[in-house]
Amino acid sequence: MNIKITARKFKAHQTLKEFVSNEISSLEKYYDNIMNAEVVLSYTKPNNSVKNAEIILQIPGQTLKAKEESDDFNKSIASSVNKIKSQLKKFRSKQIAH
Repeated sequence: MNIKITARKFKAHQTLKEFVSNEISSLEKYYDNIMNAEVVLSYTKPNNSVKNAEIILQIPGQTLKAKEESDDFNKSIASSVNKIKSQLKKFRSKQIAH
Protein backbone atom coordinates (compact mmCIF):
# COMPACT_ATOMS: atom_id res chain seq x y z
CA MET A 1 0.00 0.00 0.00
CA ASN A 2 1.24 3.46 -0.88
CA ILE A 3 0.73 6.15 1.75
CA LYS A 4 0.89 9.81 0.71
CA ILE A 5 0.85 12.46 3.41
CA THR A 6 0.10 16.07 2.45
CA ALA A 7 0.38 18.90 4.95
CA ARG A 8 -1.28 22.10 3.77
CA LYS A 9 0.08 25.44 5.02
CA PHE A 10 2.63 23.78 7.34
CA LYS A 11 5.39 21.19 7.45
CA ALA A 12 4.43 18.05 9.35
CA HIS A 13 6.83 16.75 12.00
CA GLN A 14 8.31 13.29 11.58
CA THR A 15 6.41 12.05 14.66
CA LEU A 16 3.10 13.12 13.09
CA LYS A 17 4.03 11.37 9.84
CA GLU A 18 4.91 8.19 11.75
CA PHE A 19 1.60 8.34 13.63
CA VAL A 20 -0.28 8.67 10.33
CA SER A 21 1.66 5.76 8.79
CA ASN A 22 0.98 3.51 11.79
CA GLU A 23 -2.72 4.35 11.83
CA ILE A 24 -3.14 3.80 8.09
CA SER A 25 -1.14 0.56 8.18
CA SER A 26 -3.49 -0.75 10.86
CA LEU A 27 -6.31 -0.63 8.29
CA GLU A 28 -4.78 -3.56 6.40
CA LYS A 29 -6.12 -6.02 8.96
CA TYR A 30 -9.65 -4.99 7.93
CA TYR A 31 -9.05 -5.23 4.17
CA ASP A 32 -6.01 -6.65 2.37
CA ASN A 33 -6.25 -5.04 -1.06
CA ILE A 34 -5.81 -1.38 -0.16
CA MET A 35 -3.97 0.17 -3.11
CA ASN A 36 -3.37 3.79 -2.07
CA ALA A 37 -3.99 5.96 0.95
CA GLU A 38 -3.81 9.72 0.88
CA VAL A 39 -3.92 11.75 4.07
CA VAL A 40 -4.44 15.52 3.85
CA LEU A 41 -3.72 17.53 7.00
CA SER A 42 -4.74 21.18 7.24
CA TYR A 43 -5.89 23.84 9.66
CA THR A 44 -8.04 26.95 9.50
CA LYS A 45 -5.94 29.48 11.48
CA PRO A 46 -2.39 29.22 12.88
CA ASN A 47 -3.37 29.88 16.52
CA ASN A 48 -6.08 27.96 18.40
CA SER A 49 -7.44 26.56 15.17
CA VAL A 50 -9.39 23.55 14.10
CA LYS A 51 -7.17 20.78 12.75
CA ASN A 52 -8.55 18.81 9.79
CA ALA A 53 -7.60 15.31 8.70
CA GLU A 54 -8.96 13.82 5.49
CA ILE A 55 -8.25 10.24 4.43
CA ILE A 56 -8.83 9.04 0.88
CA LEU A 57 -8.46 5.28 0.51
CA GLN A 58 -8.44 3.54 -2.86
CA ILE A 59 -9.46 -0.08 -3.02
CA PRO A 60 -10.35 -2.07 -6.14
CA GLY A 61 -13.55 -0.61 -7.57
CA GLN A 62 -14.13 1.90 -4.78
CA THR A 63 -12.78 5.07 -3.18
CA LEU A 64 -13.48 5.60 0.52
CA LYS A 65 -13.26 9.03 2.13
CA ALA A 66 -13.41 10.27 5.70
CA LYS A 67 -12.88 13.76 7.07
CA GLU A 68 -12.71 14.79 10.69
CA GLU A 69 -11.79 17.93 12.57
CA SER A 70 -10.78 18.61 16.18
CA ASP A 71 -8.37 20.70 18.22
CA ASP A 72 -5.51 18.20 17.72
CA PHE A 73 -4.16 16.46 14.61
CA ASN A 74 -3.83 13.11 16.41
CA LYS A 75 -7.50 13.19 17.45
CA SER A 76 -8.57 14.15 13.93
CA ILE A 77 -6.50 11.36 12.38
CA ALA A 78 -7.74 8.75 14.85
CA SER A 79 -11.38 9.73 14.27
CA SER A 80 -10.92 9.61 10.49
CA VAL A 81 -9.31 6.19 10.74
CA ASN A 82 -12.26 4.94 12.81
CA LYS A 83 -14.68 6.17 10.14
CA ILE A 84 -12.64 4.43 7.42
CA LYS A 85 -12.56 1.21 9.50
CA SER A 86 -16.35 1.11 9.64
CA GLN A 87 -16.55 1.79 5.88
CA LEU A 88 -14.07 -1.04 5.22
CA LYS A 89 -16.03 -3.44 7.43
CA LYS A 90 -19.25 -2.55 5.61
CA PHE A 91 -17.58 -2.92 2.19
CA ARG A 92 -16.09 -6.28 3.14
CA SER A 93 -19.38 -7.61 4.52
CA LYS A 94 -21.09 -6.66 1.24
CA GLN A 95 -18.40 -8.52 -0.71
CA ILE A 96 -18.75 -11.64 1.42
CA ALA A 97 -22.56 -11.54 1.12
CA HIS A 98 -22.44 -11.60 -2.68
